[in-house]
Amino acid sequence: MSRRSRFSQAAVAVAVIALAATACGESSTSSKTSDTESSGKYSGKGIGLAYDIGGKGDQSFNDAAYAGLQKAEKEFGISGRDVEPQDNETDADKIQRLTQLAQAGYNPVIGVGFVYGPAVKEVAAKFPNTTFGIIDDESVQAKNVADMVFHEEQASYLAGVAAAKASKKAHIGFIGGVDIPLIHKFEAGYVQGAKSVNPNIKVESQYLTETPQEGGFSSPDKGKDAASGQIEAGADVLYAAAGLSGQGVISEGAAKKIWVIGVDSDQYSQSALAEYKDYILGSALKNVGGAVYDLVKSVYEGKPLSGVVRGSLSNDGVGFADSNPKYQAMTDVVDAVNKAKQEIIDGKVTVNTK
Repeated sequence: MSRRSRFSQAAVAVAVIALAATACGESSTSSKTSDTESSGKYSGKGIGLAYDIGGKGDQSFNDAAYAGLQKAEKEFGISGRDVEPQDNETDADKIQRLTQLAQAGYNPVIGVGFVYGPAVKEVAAKFPNTTFGIIDDESVQAKNVADMVFHEEQASYLAGVAAAKASKKAHIGFIGGVDIPLIHKFEAGYVQGAKSVNPNIKVESQYLTETPQEGGFSSPDKGKDAASGQIEAGADVLYAAAGLSGQGVISEGAAKKIWVIGVDSDQYSQSALAEYKDYILGSALKNVGGAVYDLVKSVYEGKPLSGVVRGSLSNDGVGFADSNPKYQAMTDVVDAVNKAKQEIIDGKVTVNTK
């Protein structure tokens, strides 16, 4: 059984070192000098990273991308510039942002999120010698574009198994940020995984908004309200695929002393969520940081990735975080999740995407 409802509001973003404020948004950059530029191994100015809705500080999707940028900066001695989105921006704003990064000599230039699809397509055609990456979209087909996508449904299946095993009421919840096909994959995998444990389990299902512009990925208050409603309905484990809005789900779950499952990053280990971590059962991981790092590495080595690059359980592109000692102590839950993971890798289980 499921129920769906929608809410809306604005974005919250946290930046680190302010570099500039333009019509395309605020950006930050590292202060290090690139050793590789002088050695001739790498000819670009550095890494250009443009954030999705919610921006840096979401403790989830965008922060995972930033972690990949930081790792690449440190390992390859390449400076990086990361740029924040603006409220209610258009495709034209994104095109301008990516164009500025490419014109400045950044390589690769990466759009974090499917919303950059039209912008990457247009700008990549104008800068054929620059490598572009886009996360969560595979619609852009070009020799200088890497489409970095994931089997989110596989990680979500493991989240569903964990939720069903941990639930004491056989009643769990799913909260999606925006009612779009990408987030449907999270829901489909979660529900299938839960029902593999208990075919009769009750699953509350809710999307915060119909479009990203309404704040579904960037409004913790909406996540909190949705979580409160699902808890009141009887759910005792919640899973949110909602970017920054997921912080509201986590805080409300902790306040009501029920389990919550994080998404994209290992949210148990995020310092900004430390006060809630005892109630974060685990997180459905999407190795966005690894995808960013791998693309930078390929450009640094002179062999840029292009085409579809897909992360799955079999290549550690997705997974389930087990950082919480309380989760590790639940051996029946851990065993069920590990078994499900192996069955997916072995091809014994095919996970739904709808």
